[in-house]
Amino acid sequence: MPLRTSLMLAGAFLLAGGLVSTAPALAATDAAVPVKPDIAAAVAAPTRTASNVARDQYRNPAETLSFFGVGGDQTVVEYFPSGGWYLEILAPLAVKGGGTYYGVQPGGQYRQATQKLIDSNPSLYGGVKLVELAEVPDGVADTVLTFRNVHNMVMRGNGGEIFGHFFRMLKPGGVLGVVDHRLPQDRDSAAEKTSGYLKVSTVRKLAEDAGFVLEASSEVNANPRDKADWPTGVWTLPPTLRNGEVDRDKYLAVGESDRMTLRFRKPK
Repeated sequence: MPLRTSLMLAGAFLLAGGLVSTAPALAATDAAVPVKPDIAAAVAAPTRTASNVARDQYRNPAETLSFFGVGGDQTVVEYFPSGGWYLEILAPLAVKGGGTYYGVQPGGQYRQATQKLIDSNPSLYGGVKLVELAEVPDGVADTVLTFRNVHNMVMRGNGGEIFGHFFRMLKPGGVLGVVDHRLPQDRDSAAEKTSGYLKVSTVRKLAEDAGFVLEASSEVNANPRDKADWPTGVWTLPPTLRNGEVDRDKYLAVGESDRMTLRFRKPK
């Protein structure tokens, strides 16, 4: 899937209504960003779990990571890797490139799932630093990534605190990459507390309040079939399919959610 990247000034981004997929065309420049060879190789690795590979059509990992500027020689922090969907790509990338991968994973069942993956292949994942949020040193990271986690922060009310940690752990000039389920800008903000969807403006505020500058956005993870108004929120859609067999084929035809893809930078 070609990467269509929207580059814009922060003010122009806000006036555009938050990059809603159904909004009028943005006053922005579209430019193809090539997939980096090391990332392409990591995504194509035969060691990835087949069920994870099947979701590449929705998550577009090669294009997404290339857009964020991830490299194997970097120190990369992923917030909440859970079962390790991106860890399967990022940790081997670091092994080959001489970089470092931190997985910020609080205790509980998700940490157990992450640890299980690490233990399954020490040669690939043995170098992973599985840590709590406060254990990542300040100023160590070239890139911090969070995939579909900010909506949980907003629902819990701790987004400002976590984005503050992101800012501190990054080197000056470092990148924060955010992917999350996108709520159209004209919807009632109350939906952000229950639906799993967020307005782009909400994510921007969290990042900018922490000190970040919005550098660029991409539509690589957009899905115009997703209207973000499902009866049980984003979890109505795959992969969760919370309604079970009820309208299953309908939701499978929609696919996974419409997602914002935002690149922020910590000023030098």
